[in-house]
Amino acid sequence: MAIELERPPGTPAPVQPRRPAVELERVGRVFAGAEGPVAALREITLSVGTGELMAVVGPSGCGKTTLLELICALQEPDSGRARSAPAALMPQHDLLLPWMDAVENAALALRIAGVPRGEARARAGALFGELGLDGFQRARPQELSGGMRQRIAFLRTLLSGKPVLCLDEPFGALDAITRAEMQEWLAGALAAEPRTVILVTHDVEEAILLGDRVAVLSPRPGRVLEEIEITLARPRRRTDPAVQALRERVLERLAEGAV
Repeated sequence: MAIELERPPGTPAPVQPRRPAVELERVGRVFAGAEGPVAALREITLSVGTGELMAVVGPSGCGKTTLLELICALQEPDSGRARSAPAALMPQHDLLLPWMDAVENAALALRIAGVPRGEARARAGALFGELGLDGFQRARPQELSGGMRQRIAFLRTLLSGKPVLCLDEPFGALDAITRAEMQEWLAGALAAEPRTVILVTHDVEEAILLGDRVAVLSPRPGRVLEEIEITLARPRRRTDPAVQALRERVLERLAEGAV
């Protein structure tokens, strides 16, 4: 029988390692270019624990979207191994279908999975209030703000039921105020409905505000320069000196990698 020794007062409980939901081992990806092969990713090794949010930052063209597509099994690596629990991809643009109303767009993943239309609409519509969208169930995409459209796209991804969510610059097209609101909303949504998340972003502060860890990638071919653990308590504020210090650390690492 195992006996747990009493810890002195104030001593934190030991952190239990998270079971990996995503594992990449020395992954490489090469594409055919007009002037020969183009290496997008090289020797990428990452492990993302169940329930963890891993933020990925790096310069444009370093293979971040390719990385997400490998995790979602939309591409195959040319070298190494990529393993993941079932994953759903939320692309950078919301891709809502203009001839469908908001509920129908949100329910699309359920319909693809074979759920009858009425049931799918009911399940999606029941969550609109939690997303601050109550009353907009029958609105067309062109009648919605950018933030509303992104919430519907996220709900569609969430309703896929996949344990791993790959978010590709989900707020990149939004203005600064709406983006800050959506960052707070996403943090709350994931607290209420935990999933394993890989978040690709160009916004270093966004990575620090939302992530449990930040993976910093080099210019193409993308490789991991450093993984930075974020241990700050939530909710996090961008004006917090600790957040600003981490931001400077990530930016310095990006600059070093570009040399």
